[in-house]
Amino acid sequence: MTRLIKTALLLICLGWQTIAVAADSGWLTSPQNDHARVRLQGDFSHPAQSRLLLEVELGSGWKSYWRSPGQGGIAPQILWQGQEPTQVQWHWPTPQRFEVAGLSTQGYQGDVRFPMTLSAPTGSTLSGILRLSTCSNVCILTDFPFQLALGEAAPAGFDFAYAQAMSKLPQSMASDIRLEAGYGANELQLIAERPQGWQQPAIFLDGQAEAEFGEPKLQVEGQRLLARIPVSDGWQGNAPDLKGRLQGVLLVDGEQAWQGETPISAPLALPAAGPDSGHSLLWLVGIALLGGLILNLMPCVLPVLALKLGSVLQLETRERRPIRLQFLAASAGILVSFWALALMSTLLRATQGAVGWGIQFQSLWFIGFMVVVTLLFCANLLGLFEFRLPSRLNTRLATTGDNSLGGHFLQGSFATLLATPCSAPFLGTAVAFALGAPLAQLWLIFTALGLGMSLPWLAIAAWPRLALWLPKPGPWMGRLRIVLGLMMLGSSLWLLSLLSAHLGTLTTGWLMAAVLLILLVAIGWRHGMRGVTLTLALSTLIGGALLLGGALTAPNSPQRETVQWQPLSESALQRALADNKRVFIDVTADWCVTCKANKYNVLLRDEVQSALSAPDVVALRGDWTRPNDSLAAFLRARGAVAVPFNQIYGPGLPKGEVLSPLLDKADLLTTLHKAGLIKAGTTRF
Repeated sequence: MTRLIKTALLLICLGWQTIAVAADSGWLTSPQNDHARVRLQGDFSHPAQSRLLLEVELGSGWKSYWRSPGQGGIAPQILWQGQEPTQVQWHWPTPQRFEVAGLSTQGYQGDVRFPMTLSAPTGSTLSGILRLSTCSNVCILTDFPFQLALGEAAPAGFDFAYAQAMSKLPQSMASDIRLEAGYGANELQLIAERPQGWQQPAIFLDGQAEAEFGEPKLQVEGQRLLARIPVSDGWQGNAPDLKGRLQGVLLVDGEQAWQGETPISAPLALPAAGPDSGHSLLWLVGIALLGGLILNLMPCVLPVLALKLGSVLQLETRERRPIRLQFLAASAGILVSFWALALMSTLLRATQGAVGWGIQFQSLWFIGFMVVVTLLFCANLLGLFEFRLPSRLNTRLATTGDNSLGGHFLQGSFATLLATPCSAPFLGTAVAFALGAPLAQLWLIFTALGLGMSLPWLAIAAWPRLALWLPKPGPWMGRLRIVLGLMMLGSSLWLLSLLSAHLGTLTTGWLMAAVLLILLVAIGWRHGMRGVTLTLALSTLIGGALLLGGALTAPNSPQRETVQWQPLSESALQRALADNKRVFIDVTADWCVTCKANKYNVLLRDEVQSALSAPDVVALRGDWTRPNDSLAAFLRARGAVAVPFNQIYGPGLPKGEVLSPLLDKADLLTTLHKAGLIKAGTTRF
């Protein structure tokens, strides 16, 4: 009897011990896996709203996986035994991205906790097997059997541990985040726009049936995060068409994370990839230097170079020091002006304004200011007035060798302002990156552009002998000043013509006539009828030479456009692509000198007009002469910040191909032909 009582007491004690630990599996290990241990704890006091906490601890260098492991690995899962719970919901902490055997995977390194909610079954126990995949140099799939008693309260400290695990979960997608997805040519494209911008972004994707996602290529453009994700079927073949499906997305920025879904539509028009796709910052600085240097060859800067030439010719002593100081001052003016452009871009970004190269020419007041400045330079060169300084200041400048360095500084600044309507090769790449890059890199790129444009000026400052080779002063200088003044007058009239978009053609025509009349009257008053006659003769001679040169070098162009241009919009582009059309995009502006050169040298050629008029070609044109938010958004979506902008789409080029700012007829026709070819393995949209 005593023995029976002792046995009963022992069983009671063991029963109480089981109850005390029934909702806690304790740390589970496996002899086949000595680097991992797991633990499950539960709170089943409310069966319909039970909670379960899975803790995983891994040795150094070992990793486990997220709900969508990526290109390798297996997500942890529970294989329930006996009576299964219902409404089981795993909650997944924010993962990391890492490579295992050259594959891009998504998961966790080290310790991690997975909170779950479920509806517990009826019965006394909850049994199952936790199947966990862990990887280091090798991957191991381990089963951990467990059993938990139901109907019991949570172990001590469970509430705190569960709440802590829940606090580390991603939030639902924020209402101020705009998410868009598109798919085409085995690539998923994502755009995530957030008012606060992106500092340390990352993207994790839920898997799709029969599709495998590679590592996302990210690019930040102000408030927008752009992502390209390669898609395959796991065997490097063509993935299934994802359009119309819902895509689960987890967005991360530093310590913040949001998860949600977005429908997948037709391909998005993303800009050319930035430095993350392989171009280093040093490479982009070199591109900026080259782009700035080429600006000196553009017709926009020619009048200011003429001014600089005239200033050197007026030096009587031809000493090296004054020449060096002049060109250093002009170089400083160029550099400071590029810094001013960088400051303007910084302020526009801070106020969510549109940024772009040359957009100041969309302003009526800026064009008017430039007209006044160029007319003053013109009047000075024609001898209508002289800039005279006080005698004391003149004496000081003469004794210090300064020779009015402020004027040369302004010449450099003026050269930069006149250069902005021109989009030179390499310039667009550098500026597009700068306007979407962090502020420190933006200022670095604009500094490189300024140094690039200053290189010829700095070369003369370093070797003044280059300027000393010019002829000595003489009577011929007066006639040269008139030629230079007429060149500047041409710039003034061109700037005046830009006012027609704001004031109308008739008003602008009367303004031009008034400017020319006032100028002739002033020349007659200053130099007499002989000066007027000489000015008219030189104007006729220069104008005739320009017309003759244009006639000899101009291509055989039709008198008018034969292409039926349609207004440019994103919807018009998508409609044309849906109809399997080839699409030629032209974004231009009246103030864009390069656009005019492209029009008369390439776009109006018979071969190009015929190609753009083909039945399967849709020609879309946008006019950026005045501010246009939709056009600015269209350009920004393609990483462009300047005009001209030309791009060709088609069945053979579903993602589009951007042409050089200086169009080439052969390149345009070749790309247009390529756009109509359907490559093997390419899906038509």
